[in-house]
Amino acid sequence: MSGRMKGKVVVVTGGASGIGLASAEACAAEGAVVVITDVNAALGDAESKRMVAAGLAVEFRHHDVTSEADWRRVVDDVVQRHGHLDVVVNNAGIAVIAPVEQETLEGWRRTQAVNMEGVFLGTREAIRAMKARGGSIVNISSIEGLVGDPLIPAYNASKGGVRLFTKSAALECAQRGYGIRVNSVHPGYVGTPLVANAIGALPAEQAAVLQQDLLGRIPLGRLAEPREVAQCVLFLASDESSYVTGAELVVDGGYTAR
Repeated sequence: MSGRMKGKVVVVTGGASGIGLASAEACAAEGAVVVITDVNAALGDAESKRMVAAGLAVEFRHHDVTSEADWRRVVDDVVQRHGHLDVVVNNAGIAVIAPVEQETLEGWRRTQAVNMEGVFLGTREAIRAMKARGGSIVNISSIEGLVGDPLIPAYNASKGGVRLFTKSAALECAQRGYGIRVNSVHPGYVGTPLVANAIGALPAEQAAVLQQDLLGRIPLGRLAEPREVAQCVLFLASDESSYVTGAELVVDGGYTAR
């Protein structure tokens, strides 16, 4: 621990597992007070207690990122309890394999609600809480926000939306002199429950073929570990990235370099 995040208060959505959990641990290990939020209360509570037992300053809040009221409650509670909010990592997301001909309007809207509207609400509430003293907003997009995939059109649309929304918010914050940096992170395929569940929903034979095909398209030849993405989130959350805003940081093992 070098104290890169000492004195900072961080909120990480979807923090009970995967990239969110790894990002929370990375920030807390560098001295931040981290509030993880998730709809999975049992897992979120268990993970926060595990990190506290390890000596980290971590708290848990039950939180539905699609709820405007939940966002207001969480942010106001954090500011009231800790005096300020410095970083919000909008990580919560879902992915459902459904080609456009099979996707339902309900499924499409659910994906946009969690992945896109949740980021909008989180960014808006973060700006409200941070604009008097500055801060950093890190929105987790995906390489699926950069390139298309015939199996997940709703996910493509949501993550592409996060990419451009991030740039818009970054420009507004800069022009208004808020001192808030807004950036997006674009992971490739990561060994997380989100990826495992999406692939696992397919028939076994199809899932095996897809898994092998994915590995064959990644120049580094493997899935990323959540901690590898978390280190990039940590950089954008910290003051080390003080001149970085409106940027997209791709973490994909070379997948989109072809």
